[in-house]
Amino acid sequence: MLHLRAVSAFTAGRRNIWRNARLTSDSRRRGLLTLAIETSCDDTSVAIVHKNDKSGAAKIHFLENITPDLTAYQGIHPVRALESHQQNVAKLVNKALSHLPYSSAESQNDPTKIVSLGDGNRQKPDFISVTRGPGMRSNLFAGLDTAKGLAVAWQVPFVGVHHMQAHLLTPRLVSALALSPGSSPNNTDRQNEKGELQPAFPFLSILASGGHTLLVNSSSLTDHRILATTTDVALGEALDKAAREILPSSLLSTSKNTMYGKLLEQYAFPNGRADYADYVAPKSRGDEIAVSKVVSKYGWSLTTPYAQTRELAFSFAFLATAVNHTLAKARKRAGETGLSDEERVFLAREVMRVTFEHLASRTIIALESLCQWVPLVPNNPNDKRQKPLPSSVPVSTLVVSGGVAANKFLMHVLRTWLDGRGFGHVGVVAPPISLCTDNAAMVGWAGIEMFEAGWRSAFEARALRKWGLEEGDESDGGEDGGQGILGVGGWQREGKE
Repeated sequence: MLHLRAVSAFTAGRRNIWRNARLTSDSRRRGLLTLAIETSCDDTSVAIVHKNDKSGAAKIHFLENITPDLTAYQGIHPVRALESHQQNVAKLVNKALSHLPYSSAESQNDPTKIVSLGDGNRQKPDFISVTRGPGMRSNLFAGLDTAKGLAVAWQVPFVGVHHMQAHLLTPRLVSALALSPGSSPNNTDRQNEKGELQPAFPFLSILASGGHTLLVNSSSLTDHRILATTTDVALGEALDKAAREILPSSLLSTSKNTMYGKLLEQYAFPNGRADYADYVAPKSRGDEIAVSKVVSKYGWSLTTPYAQTRELAFSFAFLATAVNHTLAKARKRAGETGLSDEERVFLAREVMRVTFEHLASRTIIALESLCQWVPLVPNNPNDKRQKPLPSSVPVSTLVVSGGVAANKFLMHVLRTWLDGRGFGHVGVVAPPISLCTDNAAMVGWAGIEMFEAGWRSAFEARALRKWGLEEGDESDGGEDGGQGILGVGGWQREGKE
């Protein structure tokens, strides 16, 4: 009998949650408010994000990240990262509550719409957003279980967000933020004449971080096709490893986190754009191949992967071997002192040039694959050769997201390659640095877009260590990968159980 009562209570509670989810017409007059949690790796992040339904403008009421000091491990330490989540996620949620907007006069006496705090009644979130995967499973559960607890306590739905989808949609969050009063939007941030957020679908994205390197064609909110992925290690991981070898120990010791790639950029280009303003991109595939293995004035070279092919794939594992080999040769040449400061800076620049050109090369090939092809010599039926017509490419925006998107030299390389290869009309956009790395604001925004599309997560939804971005994608392989965003269990549509 007790068991039946428990089941009955659970079912009634679940129906109440769906009833509240359907009673969104009131909330949509004021927009959508979500509390978001991100715990996929080592960053514990909580945010409160609001979207106004009338204007489409977004506002981040609260965003805070806590990252454990993992410098002693020179990389991610899973157990230490998990402990940090356990110590901090509830603390950040509690802190975020005081940043919820005050409730309106008409909802003051409605307990289903308010959160009572010591300083007054606050507006209850319409739903909870949380990263469900991919990531470290135990870490993901730290956030997911907290989100479920909030959803049950507040009797609101929750949305389990795909981490990479959140990165993909971050520029659309930036576009919505630019519509808020007091912001100073530029042309790439505004909504287009049809009222769509920018970038409008379809668009191309480079997701480059310490865990992923993907080139993705996004046709809609949930329809993403992976055009290229890394065959070995991610770009961010490769740069971090190279930085640990190249940077002077005195500089490495100043880092408060393990994102050494950022230090590498600062070391290589202390004057910013002035240090690479004279960079010239290869104008053709022939030029690209010619410079793929240029011997430096110091007698060493870094070979660009796949330079001789048009294979749509990335590879960055070569970098650690090449850098170690170069340093070994330098020590043999100059003794234990190894590289001079000048040669060390030059190596840092070459590491970024070669890897970023590899990224740019595959991006150009992908864009050409989307082009309409026309005869090389018009009106000549005997000429079987063809050339791409860049203006026919169906995408007008290249999004660069993930931690490596904060690198200004990368953005310069991509812009220069696009301009030089006939794709000058394709815009390049990246979120501000604060939104490039893992953060709960992007999770909240992805949750809002999914919630508006009618998607909710069931309470039985579990964390997914691997979760393919597209249907049939095995790049994330294993027991969880290959299903696409909607291909995993645990999704529900509004009004359906």
